Amino acid sequence: MKTLALAFAASSALTAPAMAEVLDLEKDMLTFGFIKLTDMAPLAVAYEQGFFDDEGLFVTLEAQANWKVLLDGVISGTLDGAHMLAGQPLAATIGYGTEAHIITPFSMDLNGNGITVSNEVWEMMKPALPTDSDGKVSHPISASYLKPVIETFNANGKPFNMGMVFPVSTHNYELRYWLAAGGINPGYYSPEDVTGQIGAEAFLSVTPPPQMPATLEAGTISGYSVGEPWNQQAVFKGIGVPVITDYEIWKNNPEKVFGITAEFAEQYPNTTLAVTKALIRAAMWLDENDNANREAAVEILARPEYVGADAEVIANSMTGTFEYEKGDTRAVPDFNVFFRYNATQPYYSDAVWYLTQMRRWGQIAEAKPDSWFDEVAKSVYKPEIYLEAARMLVDEGLANEADFDWTSDGYKPATPAEDIIDGIAYDGRTPNAYLDSLPIGLKAEQVVVGNEIQG
Repeated sequence: MKTLALAFAASSALTAPAMAEVLDLEKDMLTFGFIKLTDMAPLAVAYEQGFFDDEGLFVTLEAQANWKVLLDGVISGTLDGAHMLAGQPLAATIGYGTEAHIITPFSMDLNGNGITVSNEVWEMMKPALPTDSDGKVSHPISASYLKPVIETFNANGKPFNMGMVFPVSTHNYELRYWLAAGGINPGYYSPEDVTGQIGAEAFLSVTPPPQMPATLEAGTISGYSVGEPWNQQAVFKGIGVPVITDYEIWKNNPEKVFGITAEFAEQYPNTTLAVTKALIRAAMWLDENDNANREAAVEILARPEYVGADAEVIANSMTGTFEYEKGDTRAVPDFNVFFRYNATQPYYSDAVWYLTQMRRWGQIAEAKPDSWFDEVAKSVYKPEIYLEAARMLVDEGLANEADFDWTSDGYKPATPAEDIIDGIAYDGRTPNAYLDSLPIGLKAEQVVVGNEIQG
């Protein structure tokens, strides 16, 4: 690790001494949880590169069995914070599932997910797919090509089952988004039925990320949506084919967050700032000099205490490429983004998108005014903490002022239609107008009653 730290210092464009100003910490011994996915990288890098140490923090990182166990650990205080699904702090704060006020001062990454189908499904889809001048399948692939496969399954008396990692995961919403964009109804939730399968044409259910390939291989599911390295693992094992990345569904979409309780942030404000500073530095290290440190990051993540997958599998996406069919490797330099494009700044508009998807599919059972979306986003996403930590790093000579969005009101500019697979623009300032623009999903005053959409 000393070699890597020296490499960081030597390669940094910053000329000021790389020394953090240690805050007066209220708590310095911390335990953080994570799930074995490559986008936990900022935590591992902050630990291995000594960024936590620089802030006077003594951190233990602990892998968790699943997302529910992880969330429960943060709520109970067994964990001081964790790598979380972006939907988890929002869902907990509004009382969907386990109720608790969770906040995030730091967004962990952009992109990083994919959707994989079994070899059987791929062979059924492939003959209809358009190809480019080299004879390779053209991307992105619309879910409309999956629709006749589902119809064939149904004609043979078989449901079409797919896996996602958690009901409020990005993976669930991205899979639903892709399916709906292709004219496939992924089903609704209601207060009485939380399976999310009301009226579904494709039946989505929870499978923990590391178990996705084995579940696919067993035939329990015919496809899944998950983060890396578990899409590339299917390619290496020869059991499935990734058909689309989330970058192709929504260019530079928000992904995981670092979550802590609101109580933790209130009780330990300096500790919260110190943690955020260390994580920002880790994100910078991961993206600096055109991803020059990614090979070193792969070596860290491959260790059993972190992701524990083969380095070759992790490198497939972490170093800026992505393999679809075996041998069909393409350059995707932004498949994993940890710092550029203001990836780590927690924007309200990102939070609002997750809330719109909860409402779209019935997890939020009743219509809410635009002001409600704004209020919830501001109660969970905390750019003020992030920017205070960033300002300290700039003042210490450890970060560049130009790399942060100081003047934002918390909302990104609207995502243009051409950056989203269904060609529908997204503006976080007008969530209800956005919901009304989506062909499949709840709108206005609609509610799910029994097996029907009413209103």
